[in-house]
Amino acid sequence: MDDRRSRWQATITPLTRCPLRGAHDVFVVRQLARNVAEAVGLGRQDRVRVATALSEIGRELIDVVGPAVVEFGVELDGVGPSLVVEIAWDTPGPNGAGVMPPTVGAAERLMEDVERLEGRIVVRKRLVNFRPGDVEPARAALAASSPRSALEELRSQNQELLNALDDLQARQDDLLRLNDELQETNQGVLALYAELSQELADTNTGVVALYAELEEKTRQLHVIAETRTRFWANVSHELRTPVNSVIGLARLLLDPAADPLTEEQRRQTTLIESSGATLSTLVNELLDIAKAESGRMEAHLTPVDLVELLTHIHGVMHPVAAPDVAFRLDVGDHPPTVVTDEVVLTRVLRNLLSNALKFTEHGEVVLVAGHDPLAQQLVLTVRDTGIGITADHLAQVFEEFYQIPGPLQARSAGTGLGLPYARSLTRLLGGTLTLESTPGVGTTATVRLPLPTATSAPSGEHALRVDHALVIDDDPAFREVFRALARPLVTRLVEAGDGALGLALAAEDPPDVIFLDLHMPDPDGFEVMRRLAAHPTLSRVPVVVVTSLDRSMLLERVAAVYSLPKTGLTTDDIAHALDVSRADHADGGAT
Repeated sequence: MDDRRSRWQATITPLTRCPLRGAHDVFVVRQLARNVAEAVGLGRQDRVRVATALSEIGRELIDVVGPAVVEFGVELDGVGPSLVVEIAWDTPGPNGAGVMPPTVGAAERLMEDVERLEGRIVVRKRLVNFRPGDVEPARAALAASSPRSALEELRSQNQELLNALDDLQARQDDLLRLNDELQETNQGVLALYAELSQELADTNTGVVALYAELEEKTRQLHVIAETRTRFWANVSHELRTPVNSVIGLARLLLDPAADPLTEEQRRQTTLIESSGATLSTLVNELLDIAKAESGRMEAHLTPVDLVELLTHIHGVMHPVAAPDVAFRLDVGDHPPTVVTDEVVLTRVLRNLLSNALKFTEHGEVVLVAGHDPLAQQLVLTVRDTGIGITADHLAQVFEEFYQIPGPLQARSAGTGLGLPYARSLTRLLGGTLTLESTPGVGTTATVRLPLPTATSAPSGEHALRVDHALVIDDDPAFREVFRALARPLVTRLVEAGDGALGLALAAEDPPDVIFLDLHMPDPDGFEVMRRLAAHPTLSRVPVVVVTSLDRSMLLERVAAVYSLPKTGLTTDDIAHALDVSRADHADGGAT
């Protein structure tokens, strides 16, 4: 007992103690527990919990173990202060060891922490706002409290029970009142729900009607767009022949081998040739825009020497610059590798540079090539110090035939197709074209194009997907690009330059997957797919379409198809297509 007492005093600040020898002492322990709990600042309900827990433990100890000592103290170390009560006994067991403690079920439900140890039970109750300086006032309060008789303690217990019953009755009344309020609220909610449901039904009816109207408008717009595209294409084709004839005849007249012309006739013929060339350029732009919008124009991707391309464009456009304008080229130290359509990219940059040089009278025009490694994009910037564009006109410059009003624009001939044409071609390459401008400061045109992510040797990041693949495409340059991108994924890649050869190769040695172009000489890609689907063996081979057609346009010809864009194609795209198309094909879905 002395060793245990020293350990108690080492960690616990004692408040009071009392013996537990018989049934009468159980009342004393209960009364003392209530007084101690009150002295350390516990509330009424917590005081009842502490007193009840200790009286239950004490009653069972008297019946099972025998005499014990109950010590009250406070523990000020640890996470927070606690009231600590230890009930200890020295009654020897059959082999000289202390008797194991009895069950403490009631105490465990009432107290926060109960330890059942050999020869003792320790219970704890967390204290709030208790400080070391509160120990002496608590001891003084306990010393001033007078013990009560068993009858008084019984009365006190009865009063506690009555208080508890009153609390329960009050809570029950509150629950009944809240239940009544909840029922009223539920009735209001149901009424509101019914009203909202009716409003929602009415709204849905209007939405369905509006959706049908929008569908009809969309169909009409689609028809109008197709009609406009056909009109442009037809007009361009019809104009191209006479325009080429005009240019050809003018050049024949200007040929030194032709009959000599007077100076005035030569001047007029030269004007005819120049006007015809301008008209021919306009017709070609109209035709290209029509092709791009209808999806009939494809980009022919090849590896491009960016430095050589930009240097050539700089040299061609340099004579257009005004005398007071410095035209510079900045390609950096390590230009990125580019796989794109060189002709289309050249047209985009020449249009942008033509505008910049045309509307810059002083300062500089700079063509900058950069690299966005995070987005894996080539960034081409045309920056000038020209007249700039106001915010209200900036949103309209990409509309066909729109020209900004102004004296400098009036002096500079133009059709209003340059920027729309450049944006259409940029989209064809899988990129974006944006403008930023400040009047009187200048304009910056930014072209962002996707960069290939796997045109070199395999890096080990891609595991082989298939053993045998067949690519059917009439563009040898694209087949070369595709071959490099698919190398980490395919063990054996067979190539066919037209649909007939592709069908023959597939029938002779069925591949694991077929990559198919759509725009090819007869039979085209659509016919190849139809023949594959009708073949008893090849119908089970998944087909991945690789095209520049928009997917919505593709679905107009094919019910369901997995497609890849030709522009911006990466090894990851091909890997994903292999995984998805084979999984869909295995499940019975269309690829």
